[in-house]
Amino acid sequence: MDLALTPARNFSGAVRPPGDKSLSHRCALLAALAEGSSKLSHYATGADCQSTLACLAALGVGIEHSGPEEVAITGAGLRGLHAPSGPLNAGNSGTTLRMLSGILAAQPFAAEISGDASLCNRPMRRVLQPLRLMGAQAAAAPNDRPPLTFAPAGGLHGIDYALPVASAQVKSALLLAGLYATGVTRIVEPQPTRDHTELLLRHLGVPVEQAAQPRAVSLAGPVERLAPLGDFRIPGDPSSAAFFLCATAAIPGADLLVDGISLNPTRSTLLDVLRRLGARPEVVSIEEHAGELMGSLHLDGPEFLTGTRIAGAEAVALIDEIPILAVLATRTREGIEFADVGELRVKESDRLAAITHNLRAMGGVCEERPEALFVPGGQKLHGAELPSYGDHRIAMAFAVAALLASGDSRIQDAGCASISYPEFYSALEHLVER
Repeated sequence: MDLALTPARNFSGAVRPPGDKSLSHRCALLAALAEGSSKLSHYATGADCQSTLACLAALGVGIEHSGPEEVAITGAGLRGLHAPSGPLNAGNSGTTLRMLSGILAAQPFAAEISGDASLCNRPMRRVLQPLRLMGAQAAAAPNDRPPLTFAPAGGLHGIDYALPVASAQVKSALLLAGLYATGVTRIVEPQPTRDHTELLLRHLGVPVEQAAQPRAVSLAGPVERLAPLGDFRIPGDPSSAAFFLCATAAIPGADLLVDGISLNPTRSTLLDVLRRLGARPEVVSIEEHAGELMGSLHLDGPEFLTGTRIAGAEAVALIDEIPILAVLATRTREGIEFADVGELRVKESDRLAAITHNLRAMGGVCEERPEALFVPGGQKLHGAELPSYGDHRIAMAFAVAALLASGDSRIQDAGCASISYPEFYSALEHLVER
């Protein structure tokens, strides 16, 4: 579907973002490997997280939906999964494919996992290479693209592996494989990444060790059993909330309350950047469960925003938020420089190219480089016809851009937002004043 949007005069109200995608995937996978029942509430409603549930059901895991955000999972145990009757379908979800690969690599049966055309064009060498070093027998299409085929495991062994590129998904896949491997699996990270998998494993009784210099995480296997998660409420997704927070920061006098959002420190870099730009997000409540922090945020739209540079560890932490931050950059005084963001080239679309095209279509200017982007400040955008490239984050970022522009805009294939946030446009419209 295409979506027509008109400019906003103001932006105010309260929003509760959907369940965090990263945690929803991980909770489902670990609940499936546990012995006993887990009940996940506020589970992400997007298509990606539903793909994870469908793959687990195909592996013999009991999945029962008691509501749109309520999922009961009867764990099969670490050694109770069944061979699927056909190829597993990860849809558009790279997270599903990468992390489930860590589990499939250790199973006593053969399995194939694939996805849609977009996913099958994305390279998987970063996860396949270390899994092969652990002893996995994994085949793939040319250039290590999906579909991926895993032969019955002959026994995995732990490895000491330095990630060439920081990736929480690859780290998680190796930790999941490490549950089955003999010996210690140790992963060294070049930059810090989100730590949901480590926190959940500890909550389930697995001794996971972390070191600071060098930054590393390790566990000893094989692990005999995982305890169930029990009743687990998933906090709201900060990456989904980013669209509302940046829209608020862009409009002087806007007023936003975000309820039930994850406040995990590895996911709060956006708040640091907003503060550096001159906005003042305020934590108004906070609680902890299973090592995860969640709470509520309040933000007023500031009179002006300065500018900043995002690179290194910040670029890794903000990789999902860069499209909306690029839109926000046009409303700053000095612009935002994004460095070390070449990873955006191999997301659901080439996001650097998509951002550049759409900003220019709206009369904006930016400088695109192979692994960097500079968006100057002080720009006035106008309405335009804006392709989403089938990429949910591009669609949502430029829906916000359309609200900030003069004149009407149309987002092509806006429905792709359902990959992560099916209710996004209705939530956005609820906050808009015209």
